[in-house]
Amino acid sequence: MISRIDHLNIVVRDLEAATAFFALLGFTPGISSALDTGFLEKLTGVRCAGGRFTALHHPGSDLSIELLQFDAGGDPDAGVGIANRIGMRHLAFAVTDIDAEVARLRGHGVQFIGEVQVWQKTGKKLIYFHGPEGILLELAQYPNQ
Repeated sequence: MISRIDHLNIVVRDLEAATAFFALLGFTPGISSALDTGFLEKLTGVRCAGGRFTALHHPGSDLSIELLQFDAGGDPDAGVGIANRIGMRHLAFAVTDIDAEVARLRGHGVQFIGEVQVWQKTGKKLIYFHGPEGILLELAQYPNQ
């Protein structure tokens, strides 16, 4: 039986820039290490997968984010940040005051796709934006928070 969702793995080109971006969202770094090429080849079948990784943690969640930067780079044509592509599409963060969080992130240069929208069925407020490597992200404020 699965006990919990453990982590989300994101491959990036610039580990330091991606770590700094997620710090804006309240994540703090945990373990950081070089990637063991022999271990990764046995685990994934990918040869010569050298690079580095950093695990990020958020005090409001048990889910961690693992950022990986490979020496040979990732696949820049994967189209990760396009909302209607098949596969995992976005990572959403619950917030208590979406307007304040949008203003704070805009102050750090984050650009949003549109303005805050309200889903009339539930009253949930949401907005999308892109993170490192074009990863599609969402802020969501639920009613009565």
